[in-house]
Amino acid sequence: MTQEKPAGPAAEAQVDPRLLVREKGFAGYLGEFRRRIKGGELGPLPVIVGLVVIWLVFQTLNDRFLSPQNLSNLSVDIVATGLISVGIVFVLLLGEIDLSAGAVSGACAAVLAVLSVGQGWDPLPSMIVAVAVGAAMGLFHGFFFAKIGVPSFVVTLAGMLAWTGFQLWVLGPNGTINLPDGLISNLTDTYFAYVIAAYGLAAAATAGFLLVSLVGNARRRAAGVPSRTVGDIVFRTAVLAVVAFGVAYVLNLYRGLPLALLIFLAVVIVTDFVQRRTKYGRSIFAVGGNIEAARRAGINVAFIRMSVFAISGAFAALGGIFAASRISSASQATGQSNVLMMAIAAAVIGGTSLFGGRGSAYSALLGMLVIQSIASGMALQGVSNAIQFIVTGAVLLAAVVIDSVSRRSQKASGRA
Repeated sequence: MTQEKPAGPAAEAQVDPRLLVREKGFAGYLGEFRRRIKGGELGPLPVIVGLVVIWLVFQTLNDRFLSPQNLSNLSVDIVATGLISVGIVFVLLLGEIDLSAGAVSGACAAVLAVLSVGQGWDPLPSMIVAVAVGAAMGLFHGFFFAKIGVPSFVVTLAGMLAWTGFQLWVLGPNGTINLPDGLISNLTDTYFAYVIAAYGLAAAATAGFLLVSLVGNARRRAAGVPSRTVGDIVFRTAVLAVVAFGVAYVLNLYRGLPLALLIFLAVVIVTDFVQRRTKYGRSIFAVGGNIEAARRAGINVAFIRMSVFAISGAFAALGGIFAASRISSASQATGQSNVLMMAIAAAVIGGTSLFGGRGSAYSALLGMLVIQSIASGMALQGVSNAIQFIVTGAVLLAAVVIDSVSRRSQKASGRA
């Protein structure tokens, strides 16, 4: 007896969107987009819309906001906390939290300063040891969480207090160690002034995206599964090209391509690849989505948990290094104040779910752009820090509300 194929909207909802585009063209793509919105699969859309609105509002209030100098400074200012946020994303994908990231960044910046200035080490070995210390701190948290069963909130809260004390002890009575000119300070003070640098990066990013898309499409066709149309790939590549060359044009109007931004973008791209394209990355999503199912699938849950906290510690240390580079010193204030809250807020605002199982490294980039844009715009308007915190808190709350509503919509549509 031949089984009838399901018909109607319910059947279409299960069709791969690439197949809809191939069969129905733009109408199919638009229909799939509407279905995803109704199903709560918003992706980065809310944060992109929010970022555009923020930029338009602040540009209307002050025409210096979108000036090449301000945007160039903004692109460097997001790096230190953004790197910490990349590590936070890994932890949030498990549905956990790391409250020690700010303290770890400050402690590792102190280690870097003592080794490079107090002990006379070369900058590169000093940075490697500082990152290794951060990873060890994170692994310490992960061990107590994964093996002993201490809640991540508690163990990282204890770590926050302990590593803050460690930072004060390492820095000594002076509390501040100034860093000399050299490799460390050059991390955030180096710009590639040649026009070809920024445009070359934009061209490489566009060509790389096109190549990866075409190769991926060819592999899908060879496997007999739906693939995107050539028109769809060309459209996506064109959008990326407009954004990439637009950013390159603006950066070249000031001092050129910042080294710090280049490193941050490279980190985001590599970590996103690890999260989405490797067995290890898929295991993180699996553990964050359903820990019992992941365990039954043969995933070493304890290893995933411990390694994720080690990664968070390493990125916290890297963020501390860039924070010290930005002000050419390591002090008691490094990694303290609102650094932790901004790193967590950036990840959540950028689209990483607090409930685990959904997010990407690009969340850190988008979220930091939102937060730093608010800070930069309000600074130009002379608004106090108090109001900045209130506005950033409101944006964070809105992001969590959107995440909660999105999850509810996905459950209602049977996709969660």
